[in-house]
Amino acid sequence: MLRLSNIEVVYSKIILVVKGMSLEVPDGKIVALLGSNGAGKSTTLKAISGLLSKEGGQVTDGVIEFQGEKINGIDPDRIVRNGIFQCIEGRRVFKHLSVEENLMAGAYTRKDRNNLKDDIDRVYHYFPKLKALRNKASGLLSGGEQQMLAIGRGIMAKPKLLLLDEPSLGIAPLLVKEIFQNIKQINKDEGMSILVVEQNANVALSIADYGYIMENGRIALEGPVESLLANEEVREFYLGMSDKGRKSFREGKSYKKHVRYV
Repeated sequence: MLRLSNIEVVYSKIILVVKGMSLEVPDGKIVALLGSNGAGKSTTLKAISGLLSKEGGQVTDGVIEFQGEKINGIDPDRIVRNGIFQCIEGRRVFKHLSVEENLMAGAYTRKDRNNLKDDIDRVYHYFPKLKALRNKASGLLSGGEQQMLAIGRGIMAKPKLLLLDEPSLGIAPLLVKEIFQNIKQINKDEGMSILVVEQNANVALSIADYGYIMENGRIALEGPVESLLANEEVREFYLGMSDKGRKSFREGKSYKKHVRYV
């Protein structure tokens, strides 16, 4: 469904942030993009959704394809209409609007507006807490409730591919578990492909089919979730299952073996 081939991203025509990155999201699968803060994960999502151009960034090399069509340089609104929706880091709900008004806003680009009530009810099915808060101003919600709303707003756009940027950020652990279980259920019920960017590797790998680990703008390691969970360096640096305490994943043997650049 989505293919990034050797893309490079530059900010302000000077700062190289993403360096020869390749990534794929198959139809109907959940893919996790992991890495530390500043690795280039959010920049990658913005390159896909077209938001990069609004922040002084540019894809200067490589190709981004969605369902076989090159989408480099396409305006964000057209990308949404083509079937990609990004839930931006920090939730970014319309705080002065009610929960239900925020959900309606998610359907803004849709031509089929006859079934909006049914679609809102479907969001409430996944996130029952939102139904009880439907008339409340979204700015008064907790961080976890706002994240549910942001994902629900994404569902209302009826995308083929949903991009989630740090959905666990600033949320209580119990709500994080609930939200990720709901993401998995949405994928199962709707057949929606999902690319999730996360620093919390444990929770991301618990729902994903395939994972990529990104460091310093490059893919350091990739593979099915089972192989990543069995990898010594991944367990040590990202899952907290070792006390060896290396400073960087790049020092690990698997990184040196699997890294795909010179």
